[in-house]
This record gives sequence, C-alpha cells and structure tokens, in this order.
Amino acid sequence: MKDELVIVLDFGGQYNQLVARRVRECNVYCEIYSYKTEIEKIKTMDPKGIILTGGPNSCYEPGAPTYAKELFELGIPVLGLCYGAQLMTLVLGGGVEAAPVREYGKTEVMVDKKESKIFAGVSAATTCWMSHFDYISRVAGGFEITAHTADCPVAAAENEEKSLYAIQFHPEVLHTREGTKMIDNFVKNVCGCAGDWKMDTFVEEAVQSIREKVGGGKVLCALSGGVDSSVAAVLISRAVGSQLTCVFVDHGLLRKDEGDEVEAIFGPKGAYDLNFIRVNAQERFYGRLAGVEEPEEKRKIIGEEFIRVFEEEANKIGAVDFLVQGTIYPDVVESGLGGESAVIKSHHNVGGLPDYVNFKEIIEPLRDLFKDEVRKVGLELGIPKHLVFRQPFPGPGLGIRIVGEVTADKVRLVQDADAIYREEIARAGLDTEINQYFAALTNMRSVGVMGDERTYDYAVVLRGVSTVDFMTAEAAQIPYEVLGKVMGRIINEVKGINRVFYDLTSKPPGTIEFE
Repeated sequence: MKDELVIVLDFGGQYNQLVARRVRECNVYCEIYSYKTEIEKIKTMDPKGIILTGGPNSCYEPGAPTYAKELFELGIPVLGLCYGAQLMTLVLGGGVEAAPVREYGKTEVMVDKKESKIFAGVSAATTCWMSHFDYISRVAGGFEITAHTADCPVAAAENEEKSLYAIQFHPEVLHTREGTKMIDNFVKNVCGCAGDWKMDTFVEEAVQSIREKVGGGKVLCALSGGVDSSVAAVLISRAVGSQLTCVFVDHGLLRKDEGDEVEAIFGPKGAYDLNFIRVNAQERFYGRLAGVEEPEEKRKIIGEEFIRVFEEEANKIGAVDFLVQGTIYPDVVESGLGGESAVIKSHHNVGGLPDYVNFKEIIEPLRDLFKDEVRKVGLELGIPKHLVFRQPFPGPGLGIRIVGEVTADKVRLVQDADAIYREEIARAGLDTEINQYFAALTNMRSVGVMGDERTYDYAVVLRGVSTVDFMTAEAAQIPYEVLGKVMGRIINEVKGINRVFYDLTSKPPGTIEFE
C-alpha cells in the first residue's frame, strides 16, 4: 500500500535514487527529498522509515550538509548510509574523522552481531561496496558496533532500542552481494512495512493523477519509439484518450529503418488508438549540426531543435496545454536535477525549456523510475513484450554515437554497422542477456588494405554492457567468435569502415553511451 512510505533524504550521493529503487524492489513505496526538507514536512508525511544517503562531503567540516538532532528523536526508524551513517553518529555525539586507510571498492565485511535485525539472514562474512575517506572513530551513546572490516572498525553500528542504524558501506549498490537483503530487513523487520506496493498500483495512481492534471486540456507527446517514450505515450493515452497527439520527429539520427518501424507500430495502421504525426526533419537537424564536434553542444542543439519542432506542430494543431516526455531517472540524475547530484551531461528531455515555449506544463510520468521499472509499467499496460524490451536509445540518437561532426554519410556508416551488430547478437541468442549494445563511430581514420588496395577509412566501436539499473554497468563478455563475425561483416559490407574495436570500459568511470 502507498501509505507505507519510506523516504530517502539526499545528501548529494551519486546513488540517491538507487536507494529508492532498492526499497521499491521490496514492494515498499519510496520517495526522495533533499536534506534541506524541513522537519515539519517530514512529520506531515508520516513515513514508516527514513534513509540518509551518502554524499561527497566530510560531515565535520563547516557548511557540510547536516540535519537537526530532532530527526533522530521522532520515533521513526532511520538508516544512515556512508555519509548518512557518519552524520547520524556526529549529530548524536559520536566521532567522525579522516580515515587512516581509505576504502574503495569491494570489501569483505565481518558481521559482529548476527541477531541484528539489519543482518538477519546475512552471511557472517559478506562482500560489500565501500567508498569513503572518513570513518566513524567513536560510536554515539547507546550504539553498539555490529560489523567491521580489516581497515574500518565501525562498518555498521546500531541503537536497536531507538531503531537507529548506521552502515558505512553501500547496500544499495549491486556490488554489495547481500545489500538488497539488508534493505529489505530494514523496511520490513525494522520499519514494519508489509511490502504490498506493486507496479500496478503505480499505473493506477499515475493515470488518475494525469487525468486530474490535464482536465480538458490538449496533450502533445514527444514520441521517439523508444521504450521510455512509448510507455509514456500509452500511459497518457490510457488517461486522456483522444486529447493526446503524439508527434514523432525523424531527425535522421535513428537506427536503420527505425523511422518506418515506429510509424508502423504507432501510426494509423498500428495497434494503438493514437493521434500520430510524423515529421521528417532530417536535413534540418543535419544543417544545425554541421561543423559541431563537442558532444554537449550537439546534445543541446538536438534538444533545442526538438522543442522547436514540437512547438511548430503544436501551432498547427491548435493550442496545446501539456507536453509529455519520456524522461526517466537516469536522465534526471545525470543532468544534475536529482536533488544534490553533480551534472554529468545534459539531456534534451530534462528541464531547461526556453521561456517562450508555448506549453503550460511538462508531464513526465516516468521521471522517478529506472529502466527496468519502466518496462514493468509497459507490461502492466499491455504493451507487447518485444516493444517493452527494445534496446535503449538516447534522445539525441546517433548524434552522440558519432564522435566529431555529424554528417549524413557518417550516419549511414553507423546505422549499417549497428544493424549488423544487433543482427548477429540476436542470432547468437545474446539479445536478452546483454542489457544494451550498439555500434558507435569514432573520429579516427587509419590505413587498411582491402583487396590489394590501400584504404583510409573510419574505425567503429562496439559497445555492450550488463546492468540492472543503468546507473552502474560492466562490459558484457561477448564470445570472441561472435565479435569476430560482427567484425568481418562490418568491414566487408559497410564501405567506409576498415577497423572494429570493442569497448571494455565499465560505468563508472565511463558512461554507457560512447561520445
């Protein structure tokens, strides 16, 4: 039930929404708020539990993010993670100092209190993800140490009587093998949540909320044909029906034949009762991108042009009150709009609209969901499985999978290479195992030999990652035979490419996209 609310107070940690996602995996509804949220508002929300996130600061430094001691006296269970654990300790009278030995990465944690509610069912020695340069040097009064590592004497501590728990590592990260179990223990064993909240509840509440917001207004949906925008479109359609018009902009930066495929699915002959408009704006986008090489600038140009096209279409069909976008949380957090997070890259569908755009408001029904949760919504809405599990595709499209200037010829190269790659991955039966895979075109040209002739052509990079939440990812281990076949076909069939690389970079330090 949604009235079983757990809230996350964000202190600037990069995993803030990942914490909420783990809570929702336990079928408990969760919302994120800035650490600046007033105590009175928290009281009004009456949460079953509160989780404090990590953060980049040292809690003992002047001006560091903090919270009043009253938070820990509400009688509401509190779980502090990393910075949150240190802050809880400091506010309640314990000690926090610079660690003599910093810990980063997978670390073995020894559980000292096996009967702890947090560690119920957790191994006595368990692998966890550490990321800290400060440590708890002295626990606060009433707390006992419940776990340690070789270099960290207080890996976890708790005041069971007051339901206050401090964990130095990150249970929300998948590298912590039993982290989800720990969070499940907190929300159920400590907070007493039943865990009845499910995605069908989200759909019902989202539809009702959209109906109330839109009223009798007209809605314009930015439909790209990707998973996010498709789910958003069907969700809005269920809520407001014929008040919705979906505009599909073919900017010439889509995958091979994708424009026609999108029209076949959502257009007049498709399965959905949508008002569908296709705008062929390929040359318009190529013109705007001519001579532009910097990826952030390309993103902004593509985003601005998208908005201009939508505005023009809105003017053609009459007054439009709302613009729908398929923004999901990874877009938000990487744009620095997720509370206290740093900007990684801009997204064309996240905020930043010019003042003269003629819409009352933007509706982003999937804004707080991760990719796998969006897919669950899609299945709940009855969208065919092959559409729901379609490969993720960025809003700026191939514009950010082409390093350097974007031209029509380069688009053709990467489209053809990508189509071959995806075809061979499917033939090998790996398309459901690799979470995202695509080809990107580098700006590097090198000498090659083909049929006794010298070539001077481009190199293409193949990217494949394994991930659950798209916040962290590892390079997929694709069999060499498959990569070899892809390489052979690309070089033989795509004129203009004479080298093929495979990207082994994880996220972090890299991003999933190659730009």
